[in-house]
Amino acid sequence: KDLSAKLIVEYKAPHIEITQTVFDQITRYNMVLKVDYLIVSNGLNHYCCHIDYNTKTYLFLPEIPHYSEL
Repeated sequence: KDLSAKLIVEYKAPHIEITQTVFDQITRYNMVLKVDYLIVSNGLNHYCCHIDYNTKTYLFLPEIPHYSEL
């Protein structure tokens, strides 16, 4: 409703393994945007985490939340 970014999605090619380096890249993007959710996918494996800025922690979620839950 307020047109602010809610999440960042980083897509990689299927042959690219999802590693800490990939997550480091998306977290660098998030230093500017400060979204609540990060999603990384190579089309085969998908990872989503929720960032809690109050506790400075993140939690990997078992699935990507529905848009209405963001």
